[in-house]
Amino acid sequence: MALMSTCVNSVGSIISQQQYLHTQRKNNSWLSFSYTKRKNSVIAKSKSINSEIDFSDPHWKQKFQEDFENRFNLPHFNDVFDDVKPIPTTFYLQKRSSQNGYVNDDDRALLKVIKYSSPASAGAECIDPDCSWVEQWVHRAGPRMQIYFEPEKVKAGIVTCGGLCPGLNDVIRQIVLTLEVYGVKNIIGIQYGYRGFFEESLPEIPLSRQVVQNINLAGGSLLGVSRGGANINEIVDSIQARSIDMLFILGGDGTHAGANAIHNECRKRKMKVSVVGVPKTIDNDILLMDKTFGFDTAVEEAQRAINSAYIEARSAYHGIGLVKLMGRSSGFIAMQASLASGQIDVCLIPEVPFKLGGSYGVLRHLEHLIQTKGSAVVCIAEGAGQDLLEKSNARDASGNAKLGDIGVHIQQQIRKHFKEIDVHADLKYIDPTYMIRACRANASDAILCTVLGQNAVHGAFAGYSGITVGICNSHYVYLPIPEVISSTRHVNPDSRMWHRCLTSTGQPDFL
Repeated sequence: MALMSTCVNSVGSIISQQQYLHTQRKNNSWLSFSYTKRKNSVIAKSKSINSEIDFSDPHWKQKFQEDFENRFNLPHFNDVFDDVKPIPTTFYLQKRSSQNGYVNDDDRALLKVIKYSSPASAGAECIDPDCSWVEQWVHRAGPRMQIYFEPEKVKAGIVTCGGLCPGLNDVIRQIVLTLEVYGVKNIIGIQYGYRGFFEESLPEIPLSRQVVQNINLAGGSLLGVSRGGANINEIVDSIQARSIDMLFILGGDGTHAGANAIHNECRKRKMKVSVVGVPKTIDNDILLMDKTFGFDTAVEEAQRAINSAYIEARSAYHGIGLVKLMGRSSGFIAMQASLASGQIDVCLIPEVPFKLGGSYGVLRHLEHLIQTKGSAVVCIAEGAGQDLLEKSNARDASGNAKLGDIGVHIQQQIRKHFKEIDVHADLKYIDPTYMIRACRANASDAILCTVLGQNAVHGAFAGYSGITVGICNSHYVYLPIPEVISSTRHVNPDSRMWHRCLTSTGQPDFL
């Protein structure tokens, strides 16, 4: 999709390209999109629209809101068990002299806070052609005055799935500490993801304040991680055999799909088990949430790699620094890291197609940068430009398609191009992926992990299951798992944030 660029330092030599791109942008603007395409875009992001909805119906807003409320209604023990009665909470803090520290079950937070006046507004997400304002409320997270478990009888389990991510230990720690505040004594860790439920060689790890007190000072996961291994029947059999009452599952969208299946199977078997997810994805690609833990740390740590690439490029004759960052299908890390550094000349992400060759390709732009600046720095997300690589049907243990190495490919193409035009270029390639994943959470992520871990426990004691915790518009909320795994969150190429990135880099459209 063509994008608006505000390049000011290279207009003189590529003005014809900019004129061409202006025409393309004009032709491809939101105004020229059919309503059907806009509607499908919104569906892909939030599944908010019923394709059968009749906007000529004067009551369509009411029907939309009713449908939204039904979809975002949280699964609760009362839906399944008639004999479950709440008891007064055991979550007390010293010096709490009133009941104002609790959240009411009817408290809500707005999912969307911007009222767009037109579908042509940057980043607009409209329900109907007129961009009508429709309130969409989700459940506020936090401790309730009544709980549905007797803490002294509870056995709680924690499992971390997928790959490493800064903040895993912080979340584990806070879940354990909060459980103990409620009065839970029997807390266990399941080793190495879902695999730990059915491999006999992986015993439970007893957890307590003493065990987890300082684990947040290191990266990684105290419990270990692994991908795949989600045989739902075997997992639920294990949960039943271990007499687990609460299960806290830390992972991304694939892990959450497994968590939802576990929740459904527990309901099917009439097991009073609360299954609560904590979204862990360093790529920040979970729907509906402001951000997920580990993302801020990844952006901050990426600055080291970008700064190193910049210094290498500036110190060399015709130097080019190339940095590959995480982002399988979403370019949030590459975009935010580029914005934060101010040193990036070209940012390439999966959501925005580009060409390497040709008059308006990346390689020609690098030529221009070498001629005018003497150096260049490129930041690319790992999932960008996959159409330029040979297709593979290989998949990892989580079922994700294995990506081709776009970093190595672009490195080779840059070297080849400058050799062909007989221009010296000194290229340095940096891939800090595993260094970033293993980092300890920074202050911002540590706070986020703390609140997410605490709210996961509050949600379980409140009788909810099949939910995940997150932050929406700076407020902490509970969301039904199916709503956050329906698709992957992507950078919107029409958003203000992407436009800000283009303004910072000064890059044109590479089409």
